[in-house]
Amino acid sequence: MGQRRRGFRDQREEFDERIVDITRVAKVVKGGRRFAFRVTVVVGDNKGRVGVATGKARSVPDAIRKAIEAGRKAMEVVPVYGTTVPHEIIGRHSAAKVLLKPASPGTGVIAGGGVRAVIEAAGYKDILSKSLGSQNVLNVMMATMDGLRQLKHAQDVAADRGKDVAEVTPFWSRS
Repeated sequence: MGQRRRGFRDQREEFDERIVDITRVAKVVKGGRRFAFRVTVVVGDNKGRVGVATGKARSVPDAIRKAIEAGRKAMEVVPVYGTTVPHEIIGRHSAAKVLLKPASPGTGVIAGGGVRAVIEAAGYKDILSKSLGSQNVLNVMMATMDGLRQLKHAQDVAADRGKDVAEVTPFWSRS
């Protein structure tokens, strides 16, 4: 029976789990303040699947565990063309805006903080980004996810335009 359990654990996918932010939050109650911790994480497989989530608990380890579980459940598939995004897009969440731009191979990930964590966990290697508006880490990460959700697959664009996929893909992603 021990072997079966070990085999099950081996089958489970390994994800890139990054803790981006740990914040102490307070709830005001009759006797004063109750402190807890909010942990924001990014979970990705570096192959086009990524999720952002938060977890709250009285202790940091419990909050981390909750956030990682929620991040695994919240994973979404995003289009990756070669090593970059297929087209320029602006993601928005609350007062945060994030501009994501395709970059030529060898550029690297030009992003900071929460944007970098989400982009790298998704598996992008060459991308330009600019964070606009709010600097709240959680809102910036959610804006990045919104931008990634808005990206269109080349097959869908080609079908809409009545063209071949090779005609609508960027020149550097063609092999």
